[in-house]
Amino acid sequence: QVQLVESGGGLVQTGESLRLTCAASGSFRDYAMAWFRQVPAMNREFVAGITRLNSPHYTNAVKGRFTISRDNAKNEVYLQMNSLTPEDTATYYCAAETSLTIQWRDFSTFDYWGQGTRVTVSS
Repeated sequence: QVQLVESGGGLVQTGESLRLTCAASGSFRDYAMAWFRQVPAMNREFVAGITRLNSPHYTNAVKGRFTISRDNAKNEVYLQMNSLTPEDTATYYCAAETSLTIQWRDFSTFDYWGQGTRVTVSS
């Protein structure tokens, strides 16, 4: 079973950048990958996703600021986050979808999850 581990979170100021990494214990070349974020008492929110053929998808809130990419040779997926604002503060989770049908905004359809990495953006 694929295990996912996120890293790269931290505390930054408004306007700064972070690059999150999701490392897998096994190959995810056949999986769609995504980043979700969550704050306490809220459902996980879709942030960005990338298909097995490297087609990216983004929620409107991050379009133009975030970039998702993947490196199947390294079994890693990345989220480059630029121009961060306090609204981006959350725990960010990496997720994998094994199905060929993807519902990006529905976190319950994803099969594997990392433990999360915390991102805090100060105002």
